Amino acid sequence: MSELAIATNNQPAINGQAPQQITTKSALVIWAEEARVVASIAISIAKTPFAGQLRGKPEEVTAVILAGNELGFKPMAALKAFDIIQGTPALRAHAMRGLVQSKGHKIQLLESDAQHCVMRGRRDDNEDWQTVRWDIPRAALMGLVGKPEWKKQPTTMLVARATGEICRLIASDALHGVPYTSEELRDSDSTSYEVQAAAPRLSVAAITAAPAQPMPAPAPVVQADDDTDDDVHTWEPQQDGDAQPWPEVTEIPQ
Repeated sequence: MSELAIATNNQPAINGQAPQQITTKSALVIWAEEARVVASIAISIAKTPFAGQLRGKPEEVTAVILAGNELGFKPMAALKAFDIIQGTPALRAHAMRGLVQSKGHKIQLLESDAQHCVMRGRRDDNEDWQTVRWDIPRAALMGLVGKPEWKKQPTTMLVARATGEICRLIASDALHGVPYTSEELRDSDSTSYEVQAAAPRLSVAAITAAPAQPMPAPAPVVQADDDTDDDVHTWEPQQDGDAQPWPEVTEIPQ
């Protein structure tokens, strides 16, 4: 039942009439009503550059705003906090770190450069610190260092990896089913990053056409036997006439 009618039996009847009933709505019904309002707003937001990669996609804008609302993000902040990677919503690393810190948990960046990152964190109700370390050798074992973003900005990618890991360690309950950063999901994308030339498309005519006939091999060259006398040779005139024998060469007397 979506709506509950609760009678106020502790109230006395007025003028002989039954006490007025108070109608309350379940949380799901309230959420659905809010979703309809957000959806109408998302149609306008999706037409603007503020929608980012979701421009022209009002349904996705609605989902991101609703998901962000559950995590405590205001609508426009949610649009900048989420990415959609392979159809999966994910928080950007800085947004995840901010979300965990907003719950009172502590995160500290101890060391960071293009080769390594050390980060530590602890829950608000715990004095023990958890420490994580991400470095290039670790990333290389996972096949990450060859990806474009790791080549361009390794420091940022190391921090993103450390952020996702420390947040899951100390405050997985604050992530509400969004445990991985968008940088992590992007790294897990198996799509090749190399630009390859597309193979030419085959037409129906090309597929159904008869195979091309091979060209015939050239006829072998046959040389005629030379059975003429060693002293007689033939010659071909430049203009006309048949081949004539060379005159026999005799020794010139001295």
